[in-house]
Amino acid sequence: MKRILFVCIENANRSQMAEAFARMHGGAEVEALSAGSRPSGRINPKAVRFMAEVGYDLTAHASKSLDDINGEFDAVVTMGCGDSCPWVPAKRREDWALPDPKDMDDDGYRAVRDDIGRRVRDLLASL
Repeated sequence: MKRILFVCIENANRSQMAEAFARMHGGAEVEALSAGSRPSGRINPKAVRFMAEVGYDLTAHASKSLDDINGEFDAVVTMGCGDSCPWVPAKRREDWALPDPKDMDDDGYRAVRDDIGRRVRDLLASL
């Protein structure tokens, strides 16, 4: 089983969607987690709504802190948190320069969601 951690600042949008896509496409072969360097404590309702459009229920997810995450990962993917993302042990590290969609209109939010979905599928295929 491959362990993947997705990290952004609030753990409310991008990293939550990436975790969801990894669970959808990785199945039992992947343990996907997400966390934030400064978690907001909630999942953005837009993330819930737009992931529901692709068949995933984010309402069971929670916004988590990196302090709550431990262990080693096969891959750690950071998303726009720069120096706010502390080092986490991983065999592979990637930074996806994705804009935070929280204030985008619906089309912009969907575009970021779809980009994350493509990137997650590519990551899973390469692990």
